[in-house]
Amino acid sequence: MRAALHQGDVAAAKQALTDIVAPDAVFHHCHPFGDLTGADGYCDAALAPLQAAWPDLERRDWIVMAGQTPEGAEWVGCGGHYFGTFLSPWLDIPPTGHLTHMRFHEFYRFERGKVVESQAIWDIPEVMMQAGAWPMAPSLGRELCVPGPATQNGLIEAPHDAQQAAASTQHIADMLDHLTRHPAKGGPEVMQMERFWHPKMNWYGPAGIGTGRGVDGFRNWHQIPFLRAMPDRGQHVDGTDYHLFGEANYAAVTGWPNMIQSVSDDGWMGIAPSGKKISMRSLDFWRIEAGKIRENWVLVDLLDAYRQLGVDVFARLHEFNKARNLGPIRLPEN
Repeated sequence: MRAALHQGDVAAAKQALTDIVAPDAVFHHCHPFGDLTGADGYCDAALAPLQAAWPDLERRDWIVMAGQTPEGAEWVGCGGHYFGTFLSPWLDIPPTGHLTHMRFHEFYRFERGKVVESQAIWDIPEVMMQAGAWPMAPSLGRELCVPGPATQNGLIEAPHDAQQAAASTQHIADMLDHLTRHPAKGGPEVMQMERFWHPKMNWYGPAGIGTGRGVDGFRNWHQIPFLRAMPDRGQHVDGTDYHLFGEANYAAVTGWPNMIQSVSDDGWMGIAPSGKKISMRSLDFWRIEAGKIRENWVLVDLLDAYRQLGVDVFARLHEFNKARNLGPIRLPEN
């Protein structure tokens, strides 16, 4: 499937998925796609329209890892970018005629050699921004084409080392435990950030939040406004779904959803506080270097979070589109 999409061959990717996907497998995809059934449902509703808009579609994975959760589930996690020349509207996003990138985090759960579930987020706001069509608040962090691992070793082909994988997973589990102690159980010191995070760490957030460098960048451009708006983070666990696994010096988590909290104060992405409790989907990768987290890739289904708060990002996009030409772009050949 990955090889076919590297060549932009959606038909071959569909056949590859058909061979390994259970007929009733559920593809949990980000808003606005929703849940799709089987290889046909996923390819026809998601991949084919993207390839129609980006005719020279190319997939580049920079993390591919596999592991077993403590509960015994087998997962494969893929992170990377889709690239292509944006020549026709996609999801009513105006085409640009230029190279466009969209980060993806895709997770696949296997049983007896077949994919029975997928959880995936495409960074659609990233595409809107490149088209000059992001209709919501600007990001606090830096927006960029997020890089893959600095060590360029995210495509893990070595034999699985269960001991190292367990150590990577435990480091992240301990970090997350400490992270969720703030603010309910104390100030920033209870997170013990210096224990878990490298001083030169990069936190690669989703478009709409952006990237932060170091603990100060992470806290100022993401965590402080996030927790100010939703101080009950980590206090509602019923209904959450959380799968953590590791391979080599990488760890990953996937959940649909894996957070539930209330937007009770101002400051997060310009959203007015409503007190409404929302669920959030976050699919993450971490790379550990010298015993500390050096890089963290995070995608959140922000469009679905907006939807739950009564904000229709696509309706706002349509207002922008009244003054835009949404026809296909034909670049001159000479």
